[in-house]
Amino acid sequence: MSAPTIADRLRRRVVVLSPDPTLADQVAVGLGEGWEVERLEDPEALGEWHELLLRRFLVLDLDGGVYDPLEVVERIRLEYQINLPVFCVGGDQVLRGEVIASRADRALDREAFLELLPKIAAQFA
Repeated sequence: MSAPTIADRLRRRVVVLSPDPTLADQVAVGLGEGWEVERLEDPEALGEWHELLLRRFLVLDLDGGVYDPLEVVERIRLEYQINLPVFCVGGDQVLRGEVIASRADRALDREAFLELLPKIAAQFA
């Protein structure tokens, strides 16, 4: 494994874990210029903990249906033991409560998340 460069660490990169390409597009628009959005459909493609640390945050689609969002959050928090911000989008009130209990940072419906996204971009820039 090669060590990340300072340039790698300064890149403003975000991972969107979702089978829905529209969500990734909406995130890219909401973040604005200078952000890189990587959409993945499979949690295994997230990589190891040191690769995730090069991302500013993770957007986790709760409506994806092809993975268990609770397992994704638990993997990041318990297995990797990193504090990468995890913003969960969609799902119902029960699922949102469960991911928050599993230590996700926020869980919002899509409209509320997209409305909040410019503030998140400013905070993590």
